[in-house]
Amino acid sequence: MILACYVARRFLRSFLTVAGVFLLILFLVDMIEMIRRFSDRDIGLSGAARLSALNIADSFYSILPLITVLAAIAMFLNLARSSEMVAIRASGRSGIKLLRAPVVSAILLGCLAVGLINPLVAATGQYYDEAVAQIDRQGQQTVSVGDSAVWLRQSMQADGTDSGQIVIRARRTSPDAVTLYDASFLVFGPDAGPIRRIEAREARLTPGAWELTDVSDFALDQPNPQASVTRSDSMRLDSDLTAQRIRDGFGRPDSIPVWQLPAFIAGLERAGFSAARHSTWFQMELARPFLMAAMVIIAAAFTMQHVRGRNTGVAVLMAFAAGIALFFLRNLAQILGDNGQITPTMAAWTPPLVGALFALALILKREDG
Repeated sequence: MILACYVARRFLRSFLTVAGVFLLILFLVDMIEMIRRFSDRDIGLSGAARLSALNIADSFYSILPLITVLAAIAMFLNLARSSEMVAIRASGRSGIKLLRAPVVSAILLGCLAVGLINPLVAATGQYYDEAVAQIDRQGQQTVSVGDSAVWLRQSMQADGTDSGQIVIRARRTSPDAVTLYDASFLVFGPDAGPIRRIEAREARLTPGAWELTDVSDFALDQPNPQASVTRSDSMRLDSDLTAQRIRDGFGRPDSIPVWQLPAFIAGLERAGFSAARHSTWFQMELARPFLMAAMVIIAAAFTMQHVRGRNTGVAVLMAFAAGIALFFLRNLAQILGDNGQITPTMAAWTPPLVGALFALALILKREDG
């Protein structure tokens, strides 16, 4: 138990050191990028530092598996160079038993990251988007999913000037976000409240406009809107929305705290949208602690034995290359899961399982008892 605690402390120390170095590098690089991106906005060093501090959380969180494999490589190399690895193996401790402490530590760090850092990343991402929107506005549009409806908002432009907004409510939508069913369009004037309500059985998004079917048009600026209703079989309503912008309006899955993802996924499915991206991301987050544990096992497979001279560089290179390969395999599986080509469970859990099993096989092959 004493030896396990000692190895766990060494791993945590290496992890914090590597994480601190990467965090500083990411901050400096992102700060330079913010200064370049908003050079014509005169945000200053303090503004660039604020934006960078909000933005790097997402980048840092995404490379946690690579930080884990580097921390494990550093720990095993330090144990080998100080001959502690030789003493531990000479005492009869097998490689598998020695791995328990860093693997459990990696799983606990992964659970901590998913439980605490994930919501922090979602919050800082929202603050960053709001700060960038204030600096560099590109038009307003929001999309949200309620318990029983889909809500959208679009601006109306006339001769390049803002002529009001349209709030759209639909009972459900098609998975590709181009057709709304039982839709209601509430038109607001530029300096007034609602002036018009349009209800349609179906609204199909075409380039530059909504094509409405079975339409009822209410003039809300009249004393009796019910008496001034106009009914028609079809209507065309100008729009600057596209299906891609509507889908992007839901935000990236990583902008939603992991605790809220199940309810959000259920809302997407009720509204008729495909929730493959969010379901895959949710499973990826659940599998993150085990991915970090797999990175520790991969590092151990190449650097746990006593190495000296040129063999050290080769072992480090092979361990890091294997970690990179697992990282890209995980990203590839995520893309396949997002596209619906494999199930979210398979996309999330197969890469760490495969990586850990191959690394364990290599360790068992090198074990001498």
